[in-house]
This record gives sequence, structure tokens and C-alpha cells, in this order.
Amino acid sequence: MVRQELVSRQLAEQISEHFADRLAEGHALRVLDAGCGQGTQAVRLARSGHLVTGMDPDPAMLGAAQHTLSGEPPMVQGKVTLLTGQGGDCGRWFGPGSFDIVLCHGMLMYLPEPGPLLASLARVLAPGGMLSVLAVNGDALAMRAGRAGDWAGALASFDDSYVVNPLGVHTRADRLDPLIRTLAELSAPLRRWYGVRVFTDEAPEGTPAPSDPGELSRLLAAEERAGRTDPYRKVAALLHLVGTRRG
Repeated sequence: MVRQELVSRQLAEQISEHFADRLAEGHALRVLDAGCGQGTQAVRLARSGHLVTGMDPDPAMLGAAQHTLSGEPPMVQGKVTLLTGQGGDCGRWFGPGSFDIVLCHGMLMYLPEPGPLLASLARVLAPGGMLSVLAVNGDALAMRAGRAGDWAGALASFDDSYVVNPLGVHTRADRLDPLIRTLAELSAPLRRWYGVRVFTDEAPEGTPAPSDPGELSRLLAAEERAGRTDPYRKVAALLHLVGTRRG
């Protein structure tokens, strides 16, 4: 919940700043959510009036996204299209410049390197469009292991970018500087970056959010502040980078 809420706030901030003129004129933005999962971000963007294409290779995830969408009003449902497919193959369905915003959230960790997927997504991004990337933070791995007293893991994490996630899947982490260079090489240089989950990184999987609304509000406010402030954002569990496609 913390991850989705923070990413949604950060994304909304960048959209409102970067597309201020188009939003003021009432234009709907074209969004591709590559690896949409259960559809949380896709639905939130559709609620804001944008036209969203959600893509995921996993039928179970698309089923969850369809279930999420089914609880929305018809006006929101009509703004979302769900497709089965890999983000790296999006060039088969969409031409250059098809989208104003492309989301690549939680996908890079399953790939040996980020470049090919990000290049494919950048190709369908319109000039002046925005590429949003959410990745596991490789610079936080040693800190996470060290806080848990796993000294061997901490030492290994300085050089190793692989980690077992809470679901038991062997995944890969990315580091900030190489990702920034990759975005620049793809003509989508960095606009802004955030950390996601600084203080709640060590919470066990499935930990419920605070039931008290005031406490939840304070938790999110603390995470949001840390996610945009050095040195805290540098050791967040996740990196959220937003690049802008050159014209």
C-alpha cells in the first residue's frame, strides 16, 4: 500500500508539472502501463481522465487488473484497455510516439539488464513524453542486510546486484547512476528521482497498514518527505526515476 500510494503521488506531481498546459486545456493523456500487475496505477490514472493501456504477460495479473477495474464506474472502465504482452514487444502493437506517458514499474528486476526493455518503451514515447521507471535499489541492499545483522549478506551486496524478494523469487537490483546514464542514452534524460519505502522497507510482507487514519497519514507523510530528501532517498527500497523524452 505504501509503495502504490507514494508512486501515485510522485507520478501525479510530475504529470501536473510537466503537462500543465495540456491538462489546463482538458486534454487526456495517452498512457502505457507496461507490466500493469493488478492495475492499481492504471485505474488511478484513468480516474484522472487519462486513456490507459495496461499490458502484462501474466494472465493471472491481467485477471486481477480486470477485477480491480470491474469495481470502477463505467466512465473509468471505458478509459482502460488491458492487453496480454511483454513490454519489450510493445513495438509490435504501437508505433513511435503512441504514448505521452509510459510506466515501467517493477519489471527491470526480472531482466538481466534494463537497457533493451527501456529502449523498447522509449520508442513508443512521444517527444516531450514522460518515462516513469520503478526499480529495486541496488544501493540499499547492503544497508538492508546490515540492519538485519546479516553481515555476510551485507558484504556480498556491495558487489552483487541480486536479491531474493519476499515471494522467494531471485531478482536483480539496479543502481541510480547507471539508470540515469541509460535514460540519457535513450534521449529520455532524468527529470526527477525519488526514493520509495525508506522507513517501511523492513516491514514483513503482509504487514497491515495502521488502522488509525491519523497514524497512516503521518506514516505516508514521513515516507513522502524522506523519498525526496537526501540522504534518506538514497537508501530507499525502490528507486523511482522520471525521464522526459527529447523532441
